[in-house]
Order: sequence, then structure tokens, then C-alpha cells
Amino acid sequence: MKTTTFITFVGDNCGKAEEAIHFYTSIFPNSKIESIVKYTKGEVGGNPELIKYGSFKLNNVEFRISENDYNHAWSITPGISIFVDCESENEVETIFEKLSTNGGKIMIPLDNYESDNYGFGKKFGWCEDKYGISWQLNLL
Repeated sequence: MKTTTFITFVGDNCGKAEEAIHFYTSIFPNSKIESIVKYTKGEVGGNPELIKYGSFKLNNVEFRISENDYNHAWSITPGISIFVDCESENEVETIFEKLSTNGGKIMIPLDNYESDNYGFGKKFGWCEDKYGISWQLNLL
């Protein structure tokens, strides 16, 4: 058995999946785009500019992605987030900065929480990127 995070871009984010894949793989080490399959002309759910199915790796962890132009009653929620354990202060600060700026937002500021530690590590922050994906970043 294998589990994989699957992200669906709909609504205002439809059309931004390929941009997001390139953004994420530029931030994390050991990352690459595995595949991008686009809709064919006239195919239900999208057009040739949209990703029907894609996969990419962030630090060797697989993610899958799709987007479609259906009018869904749901979108991405911050209640589900990608939790990233970082090994250095520079790494956690750099990644947090890239994800939380230019349209992103800070939900819990990146700070030292050694005295009232969340139980995760030395430094922790929670942000949402410009695509609405929620990230928890933690310094081990």
C-alpha cells in the first residue's frame, strides 16, 4: 500500500497547477516534475492548457495534482496541510519566506517556541501559499 497527497486546483486556482508545480519544485531540494498530462481538445473537465493529471516530488516525496473547470462546491482548505520537518534554521526560514510571501499569508508566525513548544521542534510556523495550500514548517 502507498499513500500520496493529491491536490485539485478548482475555482480561482484552476489554470495555476503547472505554475504551482514549478514553484514548489524550485523551493524544495531533491524535487522534480515526474509527469504532466493535459486535457485534449474537447475533453470534458478541461482544455489543453489545464493539467488532467500530474505528479511531482518534493524532497523525494510524491505528490499528485489535477485541475478542472467544473463548478465545484469545495476548494482547498487550510484544515489539511503539508507538514515539513526542516533540518536547519536557514532551511526553515527560507522555505517559510518563499511560501508565505507574494500572495501567501502567515497563519502562525515562524518563531522559536522552545519554552511553550508545540511539541514538534525548536522553531515552527504555519502559512498558506499563493495557491491556498497550507504548510506547517518545523525546525527539528
